[in-house]
Amino acid sequence: MEGNANLQEKRGREVRILDPELQRRQAANRDYMYHLENRFLLLNFNLEAGRDTSSNVIEDMHGGWEFPTCQLRGHFLGHWLSAAAMNFHATGDRELKAKADAIIAELEECQKENGGSWVGPIPEKYLYWIARGKRVWAPHYTIHKVFMGLLDMYEFAGNQTALKIAENFAEWFYDWSAGYSREEFDDILDFETGGMLEIWAQLYDFTGNEKYRELMERYYRGRLFDPLLRGEDVLTNMHANTTIPEVIGCARAYDVTGEEKWRRIAESYWELAVTKRGCYATGGQTCGEIWSPMKKLSARLGQKGQEHCTVYNMMRLAGFLFRWTGDPAYLDYQERNLYNGIMAQAYWQGNFTHGFTSPYPTKGLLSYFLPMQAGARKGWSSKTDDFFCCHGTLVQANAAFNRGIYHQSGRTIYVSQYFDSEAAFDVEGTSVTLLQKRDPLTGSSHLSSDSSARQSVLEDTRKWPSNPDCLVPCLRVQTPEKIQMTLMIRIPWWIAGKAQILVNEKEVFCTEQGGIFVPLERTWEDKDVVRIVLPRAVKVQALPDREDTVAFLYGPVVLAGLCEEERLLHVPDIAHPESVLVHDNEREWGSWKSTFRTVGQERGIRFVPLYEVGYDTYGIYFPIKP
Repeated sequence: MEGNANLQEKRGREVRILDPELQRRQAANRDYMYHLENRFLLLNFNLEAGRDTSSNVIEDMHGGWEFPTCQLRGHFLGHWLSAAAMNFHATGDRELKAKADAIIAELEECQKENGGSWVGPIPEKYLYWIARGKRVWAPHYTIHKVFMGLLDMYEFAGNQTALKIAENFAEWFYDWSAGYSREEFDDILDFETGGMLEIWAQLYDFTGNEKYRELMERYYRGRLFDPLLRGEDVLTNMHANTTIPEVIGCARAYDVTGEEKWRRIAESYWELAVTKRGCYATGGQTCGEIWSPMKKLSARLGQKGQEHCTVYNMMRLAGFLFRWTGDPAYLDYQERNLYNGIMAQAYWQGNFTHGFTSPYPTKGLLSYFLPMQAGARKGWSSKTDDFFCCHGTLVQANAAFNRGIYHQSGRTIYVSQYFDSEAAFDVEGTSVTLLQKRDPLTGSSHLSSDSSARQSVLEDTRKWPSNPDCLVPCLRVQTPEKIQMTLMIRIPWWIAGKAQILVNEKEVFCTEQGGIFVPLERTWEDKDVVRIVLPRAVKVQALPDREDTVAFLYGPVVLAGLCEEERLLHVPDIAHPESVLVHDNEREWGSWKSTFRTVGQERGIRFVPLYEVGYDTYGIYFPIKP
């Protein structure tokens, strides 16, 4: 589906997450954020402003990249403010908002002490150092995060002071950037740019001040963007997460200005980064923060696989592209990266142990990278001693899982992802609510509109003597009056067989083609129920440059083999991997499970969802022999 779809993403309190695992992760994230002390979140800002010179903070202060001697100090608070704003927007958590508002008030005092404009946790001279060619570590990156937090607090939490601080801060950049020629400033941008372009686009959107449009043009990085427009591969072996925020800035600039050049840059970047490059089974394309060569990923299965930041930011970029085009391929990308990136690299729950015992903690906070090599183990960070870049995207990625599940365009509602949730829509003046629940296949769906058609748990369970291998989301329409509208039902790329769509238990569509939307246009009534049957099976995905090295997936979820070294697997028929991997513990209590074991091998291996792996050693890719 091409063109300009002009879709609106549903977010905020109009969408409630009901999925237990997403709720757990969002609650753990909120708890982590709330218990970080304001004093230490603000320390580097207060030190820069001369407001905290006490010496009794050394023992308890934040470490890693937040330590006062690190040149990126203070970056995390910007992420924290964004996450707090997103959380409030999604849940209405006033306690967390009050904590964030108090931080904004302190930043206002810091800005006053700094002379009325600068409010950074680092000195202004870092930016002058770039122009002089003196070595410094990414000041634009740090400052972008501060701006981001301020503007998100304004947009999603209604804090007017945050916008005022950001506008005053922007004055410094307007004056500073005016002091260089185009070539001189291009040299600065080539050294390090961060996501500043997005900030100027946001400020222009919020205020209409032409000064910010001028800043957008000053921050146009021609030496990167122009080759992208020509379709040149400027990404291979380039640092990934320094360029993704720049391109997100282009996407935001297109939304704000409508100028086609910005959109073309973003689309060209995606074409080079994803479409032509290929991806690992997890959905990522990077190793050691670097873009891998196009379709040549086998030489980069190391300890430093996809970076959490890169996963989060590429999912953001996919969101822009989907809204513009309506192409479900971008949603497939987000789904794959959510399970195998965001969920696999953060907030691991210790009850997923799979028989592994060790002296390690029972829970994991964040894994900076996702190791891809055989016999790997995730490296979990601490709560206050690391604060590398991915700590920031951690709190943002887990702050608002209600985003990206539904989209709307007039009388058309897109069901974009399948997670238990409830969403409220205004369809041209009529209130419509969609309640989405996965049918556990242990009894009749409680969303059924016809109670007489329900079967007992025992009867329905006997229908499924073994794992049904399907995902069955159900949607119930709630509306005070009949309404003509279209529900766009996504059929994911990973279906394994015939997908069915039933309305009030009558089949209205079936297909074996994945990666599409199915439009259901009709007059809907209150309590109408849509049931979507999505068959899934174990599939293999080979490396783009090694057909004899494969990963196993179950639906969109990568399966990790629990083993301590590389294992050769004998696969009689690559088209039927289910002959090698079979369910091992397919049911516990009222739930079907997604764990497997190998058969027909010299030594057995258990396979479990990658996002359930904690301190176990595992492998993602396995060499195979017919």
